[in-house]
Amino acid sequence: MACLRRHRLRLTSLALATMAMVAAAPAAAQASVKDPSASSVISTTKATIANESGVHVLFVSKTSTSSIKVAADIGTTSGVETITEGSDQVTIRVTPTYAYLSGNAAGLISLMGLSAKEQKKVGSDVISMKAGTTPYKSLKSSITIPMLANLLPTAKGTTYSTKSIDGTSYYQLSWATKATSSASKSKSVLTLSDGAAVLPIREVSTSSSRTATTIFSKWGEHVSASVPSTSQIIPYSKVVS
Repeated sequence: MACLRRHRLRLTSLALATMAMVAAAPAAAQASVKDPSASSVISTTKATIANESGVHVLFVSKTSTSSIKVAADIGTTSGVETITEGSDQVTIRVTPTYAYLSGNAAGLISLMGLSAKEQKKVGSDVISMKAGTTPYKSLKSSITIPMLANLLPTAKGTTYSTKSIDGTSYYQLSWATKATSSASKSKSVLTLSDGAAVLPIREVSTSSSRTATTIFSKWGEHVSASVPSTSQIIPYSKVVS
């Protein structure tokens, strides 16, 4: 567990085709993009995201044999994320002072990379990681607002277009990701609001074996993470020696 292994919000992956477009309610007012292009839409979106207080993200990925679900409330300094794959599950909570990791035995081992020995030390307790430590920084950087900018594509290789849905206009960014040793080539389409604020609404990624959908909603929400009772906590240093 020297490096906390976790699923990212964008895994190359099966969309929930039946999920409708979720309209965002952005808190940060910002002018719609002038002379829109892939580059200007991406840069405007990054600037808008940086001013947001929070967002709810639902990611679902499916293949013919498996599925992964990630539900997260992402704030500026706090976040809560639950990852579910089959019966395996873990929950990550980040506050300004500590990060907390909990889950069932299978989830802590398969999703987070704990060894069986480490998981036995944890039992039903919650692992705590103090602010400033490497594991804390790893978790905080993945479920707070700054990480969302990393989900946006680079301008190079990205195609810009617009789409009207039920009479409302949206921006769309499309791009392809090359195959790697661990993932097939994929194509992604990101839909963004076109109005007072430009923010992600939905991303769909497809490959030969997997399709994934990420839905963004509740932009501007206030996010806080609950703290477990002291009796439930086991420090990270006691799990990993």
